[in-house]
Amino acid sequence: MHKLLTIIPQNPALVTDNTWIFFLVLVIILCAPILLRRLHIPHIIGLILAGVAIGHYGFNIIERDRSFEIFGQVGIYFIMFLAALELDMGSVKQYGRLGLQFGAITFLMPFGMAVAASHYLLGFGLITSLLIGCILASHTLVSYPIVGRFGISRHPTVIVSVVATAVALFAALLVLAVAVGMINNTGWDFWAWFAIKCIAYGCFVIIVYPRFGRWFLRRFQDSTMQFLFILSLVFLSAALAELAGLAGLLGAFLAGLVISRLIPRTSPLKSYISFVGNALFIPYFLIGVGMLIDIRVAFADIHTVWIILVMVIVGTFSKWIASLLMAFISPNLRGGGNLMFGLTSAHAAGALAIVMIGTDPKVNLMDTSILNGTVMLILFSCIISSFATNSGARKLTLRTMDTEINQGSYHGKCLVTYSQSDSVDSMTQLAMLIRNPNVADSLMGLTVTYDDESGEESYRNCQQMLKKAQNIATAAEVRMDILSRMSNNIAGGILHTIREYDCGETIVCLTDRTTGMPKSSLGTIIDNVIEGTKREIMAVRCIVPPGTLNRIIIAVPQKAEYEAGFYKWLEHICRMGEQLDCLLQFHANADTLPHIRTYMRDNHNLLRATYNEMNLWTQILPLSQQSGSNDMVVFVVARPGFISYKSVFSGLPLQIHRYFSHTSVMILYPDQWE
Repeated sequence: MHKLLTIIPQNPALVTDNTWIFFLVLVIILCAPILLRRLHIPHIIGLILAGVAIGHYGFNIIERDRSFEIFGQVGIYFIMFLAALELDMGSVKQYGRLGLQFGAITFLMPFGMAVAASHYLLGFGLITSLLIGCILASHTLVSYPIVGRFGISRHPTVIVSVVATAVALFAALLVLAVAVGMINNTGWDFWAWFAIKCIAYGCFVIIVYPRFGRWFLRRFQDSTMQFLFILSLVFLSAALAELAGLAGLLGAFLAGLVISRLIPRTSPLKSYISFVGNALFIPYFLIGVGMLIDIRVAFADIHTVWIILVMVIVGTFSKWIASLLMAFISPNLRGGGNLMFGLTSAHAAGALAIVMIGTDPKVNLMDTSILNGTVMLILFSCIISSFATNSGARKLTLRTMDTEINQGSYHGKCLVTYSQSDSVDSMTQLAMLIRNPNVADSLMGLTVTYDDESGEESYRNCQQMLKKAQNIATAAEVRMDILSRMSNNIAGGILHTIREYDCGETIVCLTDRTTGMPKSSLGTIIDNVIEGTKREIMAVRCIVPPGTLNRIIIAVPQKAEYEAGFYKWLEHICRMGEQLDCLLQFHANADTLPHIRTYMRDNHNLLRATYNEMNLWTQILPLSQQSGSNDMVVFVVARPGFISYKSVFSGLPLQIHRYFSHTSVMILYPDQWE
């Protein structure tokens, strides 16, 4: 992309001071969406047009220097990375085949039409026509940020479009390599070496990244360090992809897909990544693209105008036909044709990379008229893509939204009780995974201290824990109310808070057993809380951060489906599975499993889950050998006197201490009839 700087006349710009340049860019990023929102125009268009206005071909206010190239490169990597980060392996597994199918269609149809048009209408040779076909067949997810604003980034239509983008870009780069190889007369050894590099690169990212990422995120809890670490992985993947002969965009996409399991959607780390990308780097990329565009070339001469018309019309029409065809042949994508067209019709980074190769003096297959045509294609395709994505996303949201489902099931606040400073991080992260995301004030932190002479110092320590928890939640853009009580009875203070604030579920910290503790006891405080309320109680011990879990193993007793809170706790487990993109492994009675399967199929069909028959509760002990530090074992139990209660539950606390000390554990008491 830096070669474009050489074709821009180097007349001095009006503003050359770095401070003023950065200030003007920030003003554009701030004001463009505000101004265009009143005109009902997607903000992406405003950023591109602003780049046209301030660039050399506009009013020549700012020069497109290396900062725009570097920040722009980071911006396009961020778009691909964020798109992959929104995917999960369950959705990719379910819709990956459709994504490959759409990728083939949205590549082959524009490619074939472009090759024919450039050869017969524009009079170019075969190899040049192949390069133009690659330009029009590839596309960039420029309008993807619009999808996030509508909250449909995990809709099947979006997932299929994102996968198709990677497929089309890879195919275009492969054809490009073949075309250039025909010129350079490359032999079979070149292609063998290319295949070896691609395979080695893919294996390295897929195998090393998850393990190294999980190791780092578990040992370093500082959000800044985690953010820098994730960005380092993304750019290392992009750099290695380019060394392998692929595009850096594909590297950023693969990195996001591989490490998406390590970054829960509701986490401070995910918020930092999205904020930095959407607030700075992606707008920089869009403004930089606009600065490349010279509107005057559209009226330069008849030949250039004809090339621009052919490229814009063929590129737009072929992508539109491909999207409608895919929506027609797939029942899961009916009604999503406009959105797929919007996401797959913009040409930017891929087109620039290809045209730069074509205009390279060593290749010399394209002249400046094709370069100008490509730049104008970028302008028009980005405008069309933004409008189409905005319209398609709005219609899809209105058509698929069910107001009852959207509100979720309100079970009151999720109450988190803090008693140990070293567990604040994990307890808060777990609460953010479980809480109802559709209720703004669904999270509450609580500490209770004894009302005695030593209570003041304990009260100050508790205040610090609550502030820390609130800061963690705030960083993830989650509102958390906090409350610190002093009471003569800690369990009584927790129970009073549950009743006073109508808390639907309570998370307590499962502490280590002490000498002489009865085998049936989880601790005096937890025992009294469980006995004093019939609301859902989760006693949790996390040995690793919840965001790094690979699997959740759920042991469910016989007749659990008859308890009042059966579907409520099941929904909480499903929320954890969705946020963490981890495998749910259910072990339940043969009569209970169908109820779990039906709920999962109707409400969470994208989640990866396995169902194992466990007719005797004593079969939980083998789970200790099947579980490890990457897992959490959830024991769903019941209070004495209820239908799913079993006498063997009394020995569970001691069994957990003896056999499950190596893994994270949750003992879950569901809602039961008062």
